[in-house]
Amino acid sequence: MFVTRFEPQLLTAHNPGPMTGPGNNTYLLIGGEGSAGLIDAGVGESAHLEELTWTLDARSARLERVLVTHGHRDHAGGAPAIAAAFPEAVFTKYPWPEEDAQYGVAWRSAGDGDVIVAAEEPLTALHTPGHSPDHMAFWHRPSGTIFTGDLVAQGSSVMIHWSRGGDLAQYLASLERLLTLAPRRLLPAHGPAIDDPRTVLLGYLEHRRQRERQVLDALRAGHDTVQAIAESIYDGLAPALMPAARENVRAHLEKLRTDGRAANEDGRWTL
Repeated sequence: MFVTRFEPQLLTAHNPGPMTGPGNNTYLLIGGEGSAGLIDAGVGESAHLEELTWTLDARSARLERVLVTHGHRDHAGGAPAIAAAFPEAVFTKYPWPEEDAQYGVAWRSAGDGDVIVAAEEPLTALHTPGHSPDHMAFWHRPSGTIFTGDLVAQGSSVMIHWSRGGDLAQYLASLERLLTLAPRRLLPAHGPAIDDPRTVLLGYLEHRRQRERQVLDALRAGHDTVQAIAESIYDGLAPALMPAARENVRAHLEKLRTDGRAANEDGRWTL
């Protein structure tokens, strides 16, 4: 039985762009005793910090913990500014040392299955790699809510950044893992809340199966480079989004190679 009252407050990170849409979502939790926790750190925009500070002050709350879903800059880049404004806050994420060091904060490591108390609420850390090696989701079991970071986004798809540690097979396994939890609600880092998680997660899995079929068809048609395959599949895509499309294609090709269904020689891909 899920509790009915769990109401994280959405604070936008104020970083709109081609890859972030209207901007990242960060989520503020405030407990009855004034303890507060923040999911994701944004990018350090002054408007985000001002809104965070105003909300905490209005509720006579203190920021004690910041949980970061992964080390990409639109999620972790605001950590230094938040640490400067709230020096007592503890910053927590799954380790990715070569990425984490750039932010200059003292990260506290979280591992898969750890239960972290934020704003008096228990959040179970789920290591959900694929979009990035360190990606975590945070599962609020009492309400059936999962803070999903960059695993899903309503009405859009997620980039698998192969050149920075993305792994499509791991990503698909992470989606399957969320399905097994049967959540009631997903709170993603981009886009609106998802109130029909099963439908969206199954749709994401089918989308990737469809994209794999398109990659295989492109290979059969003689397209043998990442660039050529991306152009054949994503014809008409805005130029600003083509780098992401190439990353996705490469992630699919690497999965096919691991599965023994494709081969690469000097950048030329074949079946």
